[in-house]
Amino acid sequence: MQGVVVPLSRLILLISCSLLVPVLPAKALEFTADQITKIDGRSQKSNVYYRDSMWRIEHHTMGPVNVSIVRKDKQVVWLLLSRMKHFKTIPYSAEQDLRVGETLPGEVSREEIGQEVREGHPTILYEVTTKQGEQVDVYYQWFATDIHFPMKLARKDGSWIMEYQHVKMRSVPDSLFNLPLNFQPLEEFNKPTAPEPTAPSM
Repeated sequence: MQGVVVPLSRLILLISCSLLVPVLPAKALEFTADQITKIDGRSQKSNVYYRDSMWRIEHHTMGPVNVSIVRKDKQVVWLLLSRMKHFKTIPYSAEQDLRVGETLPGEVSREEIGQEVREGHPTILYEVTTKQGEQVDVYYQWFATDIHFPMKLARKDGSWIMEYQHVKMRSVPDSLFNLPLNFQPLEEFNKPTAPEPTAPSM
């Protein structure tokens, strides 16, 4: 049986058409959730509103800063003092990123060690090793396979635990990531009482 010969002109047309197929961008990660952080036995609860390059954290603490708006796209963080209707602008740094991806910064190894259902989501429990310079840390990560989201992350020694509850994958309005119109900059607020860090330094 002889092979089918495709005319050169038709082959060129097929290749050209394949190059015209648009590459769809990855779907943006948008969600709302409660975030529970435990550092050395002390618990802190926050409400998180997240959209890829920007997120809002509403802190359940008694300090002056009760809302943080991180604008990675603008490389700034706004600390809101709602009772005073003032805000302070500080530079964005990568340490403020939320750990909402599957991989961790500096990850060098990952081993599946079990499975568990958390808040109705099937999760795979991993032991993850990270390395930053000479510092090596080991974490446990519970990654939900149905929503592709890390439900819980904990240092192996138990000194730091971060857990998400009531996770809802949904769109978040732009207004949550903008400064309130009636808030004024607080120039004298040189050393803000910032909220507890939401992630350990790595």
